[in-house]
Amino acid sequence: MSTNSKTKNKLRNKNLILLALTIILIITPLLLNSSAEYGGADGEAEGLITEINPDYKPWFSSLYEPPSGEIESLLFSTQAAIGAGFIGYYLGRKKGEKK
Repeated sequence: MSTNSKTKNKLRNKNLILLALTIILIITPLLLNSSAEYGGADGEAEGLITEINPDYKPWFSSLYEPPSGEIESLLFSTQAAIGAGFIGYYLGRKKGEKK
């Protein structure tokens, strides 16, 4: 077995271990806290503001209100994926320029 082949195997094993750890980190909170309701910071902030000042009236309303929570989650995750894509592209481009 050549040195290049050993290096590729080590890298592959390292990547598989990192993938397994990532999956464990994602699934563990879901298993440990199965009865919890997951919500965003917006809902928490709205509840706290209403508690502090019950007469508060928002000064701005959304331009588009999704018809369901699932659509809202889809739009949010799409936005996050696009942002992550741009950041990954930028970092990869900068690393490529250094080489």
